[in-house]
Amino acid sequence: MGAFLWDMFFSILGAAIMLVIPLIVRHITHNVVYLEAGEARREIIRLGILSLILIVIEYGCNFWTTYYGHRMSSRMEYDMRAELFAHYQKLSFSFFDDQKVGHLMSRVTTDLFDISELFHHGPEDLVISVIKLVGSFTILFFINWRLALVAFILVPPMTLYAIKLNKRMKIVYKRNRKKIAEINGQIEENLSGIRVVKSFANEEVEKKKFKVGNDGFLESKRQNYLVMAQYQSGINGFTTLLNVLVVIVGAFLITENKLPVTDLVTFLLYVGNVTEPIRKLVAFTEQYQNGMSGFERFYEIINIHPDIEDSPNAVEAHRFEGKISFRDVSFRYENTLQDVLAHVDLEIEPGEYVALIGPSGVGKTTLCSLIPRFYEVSSGAILVDGRDVRDYTQKSLRRNIGIVQQDVYLFSGDVMENIRYGRPDATDEEIILAAKQANAHDFIMSLPEGYHTDIGQRGVKLSGGQKQRISIARVFLKNPPILIFDEATSSLDNKSEKVVQKSLEALAQNRTTLVIAHRLSTIRSASRILVLSEDGIDEEGTHEELMEKNGVYAMLYRLQFPEFLEETDDIEYAHAN
Repeated sequence: MGAFLWDMFFSILGAAIMLVIPLIVRHITHNVVYLEAGEARREIIRLGILSLILIVIEYGCNFWTTYYGHRMSSRMEYDMRAELFAHYQKLSFSFFDDQKVGHLMSRVTTDLFDISELFHHGPEDLVISVIKLVGSFTILFFINWRLALVAFILVPPMTLYAIKLNKRMKIVYKRNRKKIAEINGQIEENLSGIRVVKSFANEEVEKKKFKVGNDGFLESKRQNYLVMAQYQSGINGFTTLLNVLVVIVGAFLITENKLPVTDLVTFLLYVGNVTEPIRKLVAFTEQYQNGMSGFERFYEIINIHPDIEDSPNAVEAHRFEGKISFRDVSFRYENTLQDVLAHVDLEIEPGEYVALIGPSGVGKTTLCSLIPRFYEVSSGAILVDGRDVRDYTQKSLRRNIGIVQQDVYLFSGDVMENIRYGRPDATDEEIILAAKQANAHDFIMSLPEGYHTDIGQRGVKLSGGQKQRISIARVFLKNPPILIFDEATSSLDNKSEKVVQKSLEALAQNRTTLVIAHRLSTIRSASRILVLSEDGIDEEGTHEELMEKNGVYAMLYRLQFPEFLEETDDIEYAHAN
């Protein structure tokens, strides 16, 4: 607040100095030139020194408002960016499911810059404009009220013109913002998937898609510049007309001995103090549209209430034993009518190894995502160690759960930084131990710089199996009592799968483990296998029990391993169907 007040003070002081300097010129031309030569020179020197002092003060005022004012606005931008980023961290998966990364990025960068520029320059420009307009009119009125009225007669129509186009500019700028966000989203999506684009040789397809968005952006900018051109050319026209009116009317008054020539010169000097505020207001209106559009988009996100929050009485979860209970759990995604999961009842004992199989879309990943509260159940309850997960703080709940996914996400940086993400306070020795437990140490040491090798964005310099083992090392370092493997080996080749599977089995020792599996060979040793369908849990049991049942699981297993499919089985399935 103090920086803002100082900024306003120096803005006002600088504007006042600009009003004083033309008066010094008027005094010289109106009075000093008629003094005796010696006295005139002394007066001119005194006024010159005074003018230099005022110019130095004006320099200081401009320096303060430019440097410290922008520092203030950058700090404001910094605080808003931190607030918005922190708010992103609070929002659940359901929010990000409906958003494009490019749109969210533009709110953190472009929008916030425009907001900070508005709040820095907006009040400053308004105050300076008002001071110069009111001050100029007052001074000119006392010099010659007739010419003063002429000088300000065009201000009302200029204002009306600005108001009229202001409404159009607001619409255009808002549309322009959306187009910028769409372009950002399209670029982000293309660059993130550039390997897919090239693998399908679809560069031309992407160019055509981008051209549609780029053409829309170009048209939006065209409309933007059309309104801006109408605005600025109109104001410039009013400014030129104002100068011409002052000269013509002033000339008439001079011929009638109602205005000294020196006063006409003063009037022309002050015309700049009349038109400059108008120009500032032109810039301000553009800035206002940008800033307010960004401000509306900022608050649009800030006002989104997180749909998953800690309850007021949430407790801090200590290390879990690992018992998980589903009590009549149903779930549906927002704005959908059909349940993904319906009335699921399930008990998982501490240390149990449970596998989930079933066709895509039956809710295997969703069921696992409900345990760490990535999504909130629509009805029913999920209990961990006998307490509803909604009664734990989210941070402590998720600290007890480790997740290894099919699509591994590694951050830019080196190997050690990515493993340390599992526990930021871990020592280098603990990281190396976790890598050894994940069967990752040997391949890491073969990299050019070992644990300090840069892996590129999203780990592009590593193979799929290597990335997966680093993600497993990350979970080893975290050391959670509950594990979720979401098709962690389905995208790997057979050799990599065996290495990663060995690491996963070591990680699962003495932990409650849920495995979403596509390859049934990886879950034969599970203590329980659940077969999910659209109706819920169709079958459950060990591998041997389910094979004996000769149901869905047995059919799927035999399809994956034809050597187990005998002629008798064909007859049984034919009768069953």
